[in-house]
Amino acid sequence: MNKLELRWLGHACFELKYKDFTVVFDPFEDNYVRGFGALDVAADLVLCSHFHNDHGAANVVQPLEGHENPFQVTGIQTFHDPEQGALRGENVIYVLEADGFKVAHLGDLGCELTPDQLDQLMDLDVVMIPVGGFYTIGPDEAWDLIEAIQPRVIIPMHYKLGDLGLANVAELSDFLVQIEEYNEYPGNTITVDKKTEAQVAVLKFIPN
Repeated sequence: MNKLELRWLGHACFELKYKDFTVVFDPFEDNYVRGFGALDVAADLVLCSHFHNDHGAANVVQPLEGHENPFQVTGIQTFHDPEQGALRGENVIYVLEADGFKVAHLGDLGCELTPDQLDQLMDLDVVMIPVGGFYTIGPDEAWDLIEAIQPRVIIPMHYKLGDLGLANVAELSDFLVQIEEYNEYPGNTITVDKKTEAQVAVLKFIPN
């Protein structure tokens, strides 16, 4: 059975492995985000939602070659703030599809989505969604979006967890308090196949 493997590398950075192909989303510069040091990761493809230092450091990812890309990649143009980019610029949501799997990384989404954009995010197996607010949508807005698109596996990102994360964003607990149950993983990796149950998956940060 085909499986997706997602590993949280801190902040909004994830490694996605499928078959022999590796994608890294939103790598950050070394020690730029509080509590997160230098990344040690390699990828066939690096996707950056925008090019602020905590999301666009593609240069820190070691290149891999020779693997065929199984994904159809769609970029959805959005904004980093609720004022159509006037405050922080643009943001790209990336949607990856392969063999019936559909995954989305929302980057630093900071605005409401249009009906057409919401349609493009339906039927997701996995969504990586910012929940910390200030720079992005916050806990309440994240839950509104989740309710609208009904993804199967929800992985929160871009939050504060004690001494980890940006100082002026919300704690992860501000997002989790709105649900009764979630799965807290002992490691930083989740494997998803078509039988994986619907859940909010909280991954643990493990330094390199």
